[in-house]
Amino acid sequence: MSTSPVVFALLAMVTWGLWAVLADAATQSTSPTVAMIVSYLVGTALAGAYVLTRPNPVTYTREGLLLAVGAGVFSGIAAVAFYAGLERGSTGVVTTVSALYFVVAAVLGVVLFDEPVTLQRVGGVGFAVVAVALLAN
Repeated sequence: MSTSPVVFALLAMVTWGLWAVLADAATQSTSPTVAMIVSYLVGTALAGAYVLTRPNPVTYTREGLLLAVGAGVFSGIAAVAFYAGLERGSTGVVTTVSALYFVVAAVLGVVLFDEPVTLQRVGGVGFAVVAVALLAN
């Protein structure tokens, strides 16, 4: 399998899309809270299995662990918000609007990591925002 970041990104895109649809379907017959907990427990087990089967040793730093804890806090908040949204609205709207998280990441990349701002990137984000706005209505 290719190690291209785009291949992994496409795999993530497809599997997150499947996750969103299955999460919504799960909330039709069980509590969104239960669906969220089960979904993330299974995801955590898969991540643990991945780490245990890697040939490379696991390495970490104190700073990296603290940043990972922060990422986990925000991931948890997002999960609760996502499932609460599914409970109250349609899959299409909730998944489409929440998919705009990349805009936050793009802006923070520019502000915090000095990533370049190009007309092409601004246009891409702009078109994505318009697409999401059209899909969410």
